[in-house]
Amino acid sequence: MAITISPVDTEKRKALDIRAGDTVRVTQKIPEKGKFRLQVFEGLVLARKHGKEAGGTFTVRRVTSGVGVEKIFPLYSPMIEKIEVVKRSTVRRAKLYYIREKVAREARRQLRRTRLMGGSAAAEESLEAAAEADVRADSEPVAEVEAGAKTE
Repeated sequence: MAITISPVDTEKRKALDIRAGDTVRVTQKIPEKGKFRLQVFEGLVLARKHGKEAGGTFTVRRVTSGVGVEKIFPLYSPMIEKIEVVKRSTVRRAKLYYIREKVAREARRQLRRTRLMGGSAAAEESLEAAAEADVRADSEPVAEVEAGAKTE
């Protein structure tokens, strides 16, 4: 007699080979008004952490209307309905964190190209300065801890 500890089929999730560089479609259960609705999040897997153990996670990045959104999903979460590998890409890194800066650089390059094509230079310079400020704000650490400070 088998005892069910988790509603998730752990063997099926273990066999699912998610790697950095894969494009995955994650269907997530969202509780609303006593019911659950399904929400799909499709994007590029940047990292896979802690392997196939109980606390394993994977990070998925997607760009929605010009804004990069990253979500960290637990591999064995019962709130995840299903995980589909849409596309598999060959990558040479285990963690693809450099994609964040690469996308920001592309956005800046697009702004420069727009200014060269036409339009007012002052408006484009202000847009470019704002974009660079956003990139700097994203690349700096969110919270810095001093050497003598206690953390809880």
